[in-house]
Amino acid sequence: MKLLLASPSLEDFLRLLRAWRFWILASFLGAALGAAAFYIFPPDYRAQATVVVDFNLEESLTEGNDRDLFYYLERETRKLEEVAWADKTVDAVSQAIGDITVAELRNERLQLSQPQDGGWHFYADDPDPARAEKIVSLWTESFNQQAQEGAANALALNALKTALEKNAIDLAEVEQDIERLESESLGISAYLQTSLSQKESLPISRKTSLGEYVFLGASGILFFAALAILFTGKVHEE
Repeated sequence: MKLLLASPSLEDFLRLLRAWRFWILASFLGAALGAAAFYIFPPDYRAQATVVVDFNLEESLTEGNDRDLFYYLERETRKLEEVAWADKTVDAVSQAIGDITVAELRNERLQLSQPQDGGWHFYADDPDPARAEKIVSLWTESFNQQAQEGAANALALNALKTALEKNAIDLAEVEQDIERLESESLGISAYLQTSLSQKESLPISRKTSLGEYVFLGASGILFFAALAILFTGKVHEE
């Protein structure tokens, strides 16, 4: 117990450095084990699709400083993220695929990575590459449709409010339309524009690469071997 709890000495570290043949052998063994794990238990495929998002800041935010711009982008980005993960958006994918639940898609299959204004990258994981491509394609199409419909409803809502301000129409005539458009606009800006930049031949790769498996296998073996040598002193000096 005392040997186990004792701090490594300088001689212990020197012994580690002298055992260079052991490190080479251990690194090759770890790399081989990592490669074997990759082929025996291969990771899922990951397909990527991109949607271009433009908030049209020059039109939607004509006044304000840089701080106002930052908060506006952050707020609008959060709204669109909610649209991407909304029941209606994800359920469209689940219904089209047929044997994947909304919960499984959210928790295991779908990933979203995006800047605030520009290309939003959508990812889908699946053991079958063709199926992964189909899932992510359906997700981006559903998201793009929901975002465009929300922006169109927001534009119609703004038109009604402008007409009311000019007394061109009576509130009683359009009150129900305003309530409906407020609900269906999803809080999205009327100036938002989205488009699919990738629809066919989407990039597909393994979720985790062979190189990562090899690196983790080699580094893991070296780490545990170093601990074993420090605590047991099994490797003799060269």
